[in-house]
Amino acid sequence: MNKLIAGLVSGLAAFQTTTAFANVSEGPPDYSGITGLYYTLIAVVLAFGVYDTFFKKS
Repeated sequence: MNKLIAGLVSGLAAFQTTTAFANVSEGPPDYSGITGLYYTLIAVVLAFGVYDTFFKKS
C-alpha cells in the first residue's frame, strides 16, 4: 500500500512540476501552473490528514 501511494504521489508531483514549468508565454506572466501545484499539494496534505484521522488503524 505504501509503495502504491508513494508511486502515485511521485507521478503526480512529476506531472504537476512539468505543467508548472511549461507555462512560458509572451506577455504578462501566467501563474496557472504553480497555482495548480499549490492546490495539489494542499489537497494531498488534507487527504493525508483525513486518512490519518479516520481510516488509519492504530
